[in-house]
Amino acid sequence: MSYNFRKIVKPLLSWYDKNGRSLPWREEPTPYHVWVSEIMLQQTRVEAVREYYKRFLEALPRVEDLANASEDEILKLWEGLGYYNRVRNMQLAAKTVVKEYDGKIPADYEVLLTLKGIGNYTAGAISSIAYGKQVPAVDGNVLRVMKRLSGSYDDISKDKVKKDMERELREVVPKRAGAFNQAVMDLGAMICIPNGEPLCDKCPLKKFCEARKHGIQNELPIKAKKKPRKIEEKTILILECDGNIAVRKRAAKGLLAGLWEFPSVEGKMSKKELEKVFSEEGWQVEISEMGESIHIFSHIEWHMTGFRVKLKEQIRKEEYTWVSVSELKEKYAIPTAFQAYTKQIL
Repeated sequence: MSYNFRKIVKPLLSWYDKNGRSLPWREEPTPYHVWVSEIMLQQTRVEAVREYYKRFLEALPRVEDLANASEDEILKLWEGLGYYNRVRNMQLAAKTVVKEYDGKIPADYEVLLTLKGIGNYTAGAISSIAYGKQVPAVDGNVLRVMKRLSGSYDDISKDKVKKDMERELREVVPKRAGAFNQAVMDLGAMICIPNGEPLCDKCPLKKFCEARKHGIQNELPIKAKKKPRKIEEKTILILECDGNIAVRKRAAKGLLAGLWEFPSVEGKMSKKELEKVFSEEGWQVEISEMGESIHIFSHIEWHMTGFRVKLKEQIRKEEYTWVSVSELKEKYAIPTAFQAYTKQIL
């Protein structure tokens, strides 16, 4: 038996009007502002996004500015947010908007889907929040709320389940579409939370919730478990000479593509092993330990051991670029993966 989502619209909007979160991108929800915020919010917590959003818009206030920025600039603005293809795709889409739509982000949901990096959820968010179009915006957060409300054991990791939910919600999205979609987002962030027990007693929809009625709210939603991540061990080298640091650019494709990183070697090396390697190469060095660090990607874990290597002269390798600490801080985008070591030298 299908669930009647129409009955949640009025109480949900009433709750949102009184309890909705105050977020910077809601103050002036232009299509560009909504777009930037939604791309940033993918895989990233709201609190972490606030400062990035402000800095990004100060540097690139219009879609034309994003389209015309250098790759180094957009990557530096994105530094620390991770998943860097998000901003690369956003720039490609911005170029299309400038070239084909005279700098005006389309309002139509289907047209938005043709832009690089914009999927169903982002298209729904832009179309509904910025333009008031009656379309849903369905992501994992929304699926969790709706599957608890309907008491459904559907696996939310399946595309069919998401598409079915989009179809069902499309039938009930009210004229205040943007408010409705943001209300569901806020309910999922504040009440029907992902980790830990949902705050059912505070929920404006508790009397409509099948999961609460049957005491299964902690069991839902159902989501297939991911495969275990592959572990890779790395030895990170902070090569330093006369106040300059060696960095190198990663390959154009693959993990952290095109970003700057510190030199490294595969496997876990000790200080003695490193001293021996440098000695055999004829380099005079002073090595100090910088500790261990773990960085988790979606499918891989890096288990890193870091060393600061002070050299009397620069190692001249084609792949190395020697930069000052101030240049490293202002111009070069170093991924968050290396944060444990970056913060020790900046």
